[in-house]
This record gives sequence, structure tokens and C-alpha cells, in this order.
Amino acid sequence: MSQPSNFRHLPRLLHSQPFRWLLGSIKGQIFILFMVTFISASVLTLMDFRDLSMLKRHLVLEDRYHDILDNVLEVRRYEKNYLLYKDSANLQEGKRYLEKIDPLVMSLSEDMIYLTDRKTFEQFHGVLVDYAKTHQLYLTKGETSGDGEVMRRQGRDLTNFATKFLRVKQQKTQKAIENVLLLPFAFLGVFFLLMLLVIWLVSLGLLRPLKGLQRTIRDVATGNYNPGGYQGFRTEEMSELVDAFDQMAKELAVNQEHLLQARKMAALGTFTAGIAHELNNPLNNISLTAETYLEEYGERMDEGGRELIGDVLSQSERACDIVKNLLDFSRTQQRVRTSIDPREIIAGTVALVKNHAALAGVKFDVRIPEVSRPVRGSMRSLQQVFTNLFSNAVQAMPEGGTITVEVVDESPGFVRFDIRDTGMGIAPETVEHIFEPFFTTKDAGQGTGLGLSVVYAIVKRHGGRLEVNSEIGKGTVFSVFLQAAESEEQPAASEQERSQNAVRAGGNS
Repeated sequence: MSQPSNFRHLPRLLHSQPFRWLLGSIKGQIFILFMVTFISASVLTLMDFRDLSMLKRHLVLEDRYHDILDNVLEVRRYEKNYLLYKDSANLQEGKRYLEKIDPLVMSLSEDMIYLTDRKTFEQFHGVLVDYAKTHQLYLTKGETSGDGEVMRRQGRDLTNFATKFLRVKQQKTQKAIENVLLLPFAFLGVFFLLMLLVIWLVSLGLLRPLKGLQRTIRDVATGNYNPGGYQGFRTEEMSELVDAFDQMAKELAVNQEHLLQARKMAALGTFTAGIAHELNNPLNNISLTAETYLEEYGERMDEGGRELIGDVLSQSERACDIVKNLLDFSRTQQRVRTSIDPREIIAGTVALVKNHAALAGVKFDVRIPEVSRPVRGSMRSLQQVFTNLFSNAVQAMPEGGTITVEVVDESPGFVRFDIRDTGMGIAPETVEHIFEPFFTTKDAGQGTGLGLSVVYAIVKRHGGRLEVNSEIGKGTVFSVFLQAAESEEQPAASEQERSQNAVRAGGNS
């Protein structure tokens, strides 16, 4: 059965923006409450005005009914005097009051019909006319007109009708008074209902969400960043506030993790710097001793001995590289920075690793615009960053592949370097740890786990950040954000801003 055409568009209307604003927000609900209250008060006021006007009219008309009954009683009084004393002057006085009754009856004819019915009114008017005729007959003919029984009966009927109309009118007036007395209680009921609705709205729409928000704030203050969720009647304003605070709590949790990561790396940097300096001299002595031994006794040694000495030199050189990486990781001093063309950085770095990449079957696809904003930094440090990233990309593609390098101007104040490989990808649980010192997924002897930590530290010192996006089986993209050269012309960032940049450097790892 199809919906009536008048209601076909009702669901769409209820989901329209104005109705969502009215039903889903505190402002809209308060607006509805007060509009309903205003309309109810207006209706009750109009009803009160109507009842008061009706009561006033009833009171005015009731006075006229009293006048009719009073005049009828006066006529009856003179009628009795005439019948007792046979003085025609009494009939003359009675006629004067009788002449006042007819205009009053004519002016109240519609109200009399409304109070009883037309038949009753016609009977009353007929009795009044007959009594006036009898009264006139007695006035003109005197005693010869009869014994007065007809006049008494007609006067009695006239009195009964006048009394009945007055009594019914008094009942109507009493009912109007009762209606007027009920209206204050109706006003009280409307405002009591409004008070209940306001209390309900404030309790469920404001107080309960605020209480939940207060509990969440206390939890955040104690280090618990789990959002408490929305509790209570959902309104637009409070829902947005609670959702915003929950989002803030989540961001605080993420930033707290990043801050702990930065502090841990700073502590490790200080620790490894001491170890590296202590190891550097023994390693140099081992290397120097092995080289001297090989020069002095190399001709006397067989092939196996020379191979052993070569292994000592090779491993000591490898150990020296590890120590050098440790020193680079822990170094805090700023190198001299200059304005550098991104093409110069990438071209120089590609030249360093090109042979190694070619042996692994890896090709480079460099996409750098002809006009690109320069970055400010240390050429040697930035080449170290991209050398590590290129080397990792080559190692991620043992069967060969392509490394795509793309430079994009980011706004405001950053240049983004995307290094994309077509390798095996990184598992999500591994991405969280790749910037930690000494963390590696390579086999023993294949790496130290310091490459990306050094990259992270260098980018952080340059005021930039790192982002990683990877998908198993499809490859990995490392995005390096470096400050554009013109952004360095602005006043130096505060210590707090540099700290925040350092935290963001590992934000998406």
C-alpha cells in the first residue's frame, strides 16, 4: 500500500538540515521547548480572555434577567393590590413596569433561545403577550372583565418563566467562573511540564556528558588516555565537544609515545657516544697493528695467514663504521647549513650508490621538477640520510626493482622527498620500531640497526620529519620533509617548537 502523497516526503523532511538542527542540538531543543511554551501560554491566554469576556457578558446579561424578574414581580405586586382593593391606579402602575419587560425580552431573545430552546422562548413570549392583553382588558373594563383568575394564572406562568431563565443564566455564569478559575492551574501545568523538560534536557544533554568529560579529564591527568565515550542524551554541541576531547586524548597518547621515543633516543645517544669514543681508539690500534704486521711479515706468511690478517682488517674497518654511525647518531652539534638544490642532493647520493644498485638489478627513476625550492641543510648529512634510505631500498629488492625518487613542494615551508621501492614491504608491527636504535630485521652480521636511527636523528636536527607508508608485497615509501630555504629566513623556532618537530619526526613511523 503506497503512502499518501502528503506524507511521502516526510522522512526526507525530518532528515533535512533545519530539522536535524532543531532535534539534534541544544539550541534547537531549547527553541522548541520555548516555542511550545509560548504557543501554549498564548493559547491559554486567549482562552482566559475568551472566558473572561464570556463571564463579563454573562454577568451583564444576568443583570438584565434580574431586571425582567424584578419587573415581573412588581407587576404581580400591583396585580395583587388591584385584585384586593379594586383600585385601577394599581393597574396603571403595573402597566408602567409591564412596558419595560417587552424591550428587555426582545434584546435577550437570542440568549434565551441559546439558554433553553426556541419553543420555550415562544411560550414565554406568548404568556407575556397574553398577560399584557388581560392586563389591558382589566384596565379598560374594570371588574366586569372577570374574577381575576386568568390574570393570576398568567402572572404565575410569567413569574415561573422569568425565574427559570434567570436560574439557567446563573448556572451558565457559574460555569464560566469555574472555567476562569481552572486556567491558572493550566498555566501552572504548562510551566511545570516545561520545568521537567528543561531539567531532563539539562540533566541528560549537559550534566551527564559533562560528568563523563570530567571523569575523562581526571583519567588523562593520571596518564590514562583512553577516551571515556559519550554518555547521556546526544546533542550536537555536547557530542562535538566530547568527540573533540576524545580526539585530543588520542592525540595526547600518540604524542606521549613519540615523546618517550624521543627521550629514549636522546638517552641512547648519550650512552652510545661514550661507548663509541671508548671503542674508537682500540679499534684504530687493532687496525694499525694488523696493517703493520701485514707490511712487515706479509711476504713470509702463507696464503692462509694473509687471509686471516685481511679478515682482521676487514672486521676492524666494519667495527669502525659501526662506531662512526654511533657517533653520527649521538652527535648534537649543528653542522654548517647552506641552501641546497634538491637535485644536487639526489644526484650526488645516486652517484654514490649507483654501482651497488646496478649489481643488485635495481634502477633509479628520478622525478625532480626543473624549478624546485631549495632546502637548507648540510650536504654531507643529507647525503647520509638518502644513502641509508637508498641502501635499505636496494636490500628490500633482492630480485631487483625500481627506486622512484620524487620531490614535491609542500606548503607551508617544506619540501617533500619521496623514496619509493617495489620491494617486499614492511609489516605494520615492524613499522612501529624501525627508527629505534639497534632494531633490525636483517640476519645476524647483515646490519646493526643504526641506519634509520641515524636518518631519524639527522632529519630531526634539520627541523624536519619522517613518514613511512608500506604494504606487504607492494613496497615502501619513505617521505622526508625538509624545511625549505626561505622558511629559514624567519625567526628561529622556539625550543618548544623544535621539541615538537622532533616528536613529529617519528610520528608516522
